[in-house]
Amino acid sequence: MEQNIKISMLNQIYGGLLTKKQNEIIEDYYNNDLSLSEIAENHEITRQAVRDILKKSEKKLFEYEETLGFMKKNLEQEKKIEKTIEQLEKIQINNQDKETLKQIKNIQKELEKLL
Repeated sequence: MEQNIKISMLNQIYGGLLTKKQNEIIEDYYNNDLSLSEIAENHEITRQAVRDILKKSEKKLFEYEETLGFMKKNLEQEKKIEKTIEQLEKIQINNQDKETLKQIKNIQKELEKLL
């Protein structure tokens, strides 16, 4: 997974544990695609300060993930759900019972909501 996407996902999960300023700067840099200079100007701080805040925030996000593992668990759960949906599709192809097919479709819909 690309580093920028990973940090953005970690911020969605753990961003509430960062300070307001750290969260805003991470959001601006990774989600709003602002440059260090633009962020510095918006927050009235130096470009170097923005860089330092980003690095410290990134480090904290990775530490939270290492300790708590929510992103890893979430990604594993998504893979299991996708695999289950694929298995249901195979069962659906080989089954002609209308009631069973209806139940399978309902299960698939519920699983897709979890993704």
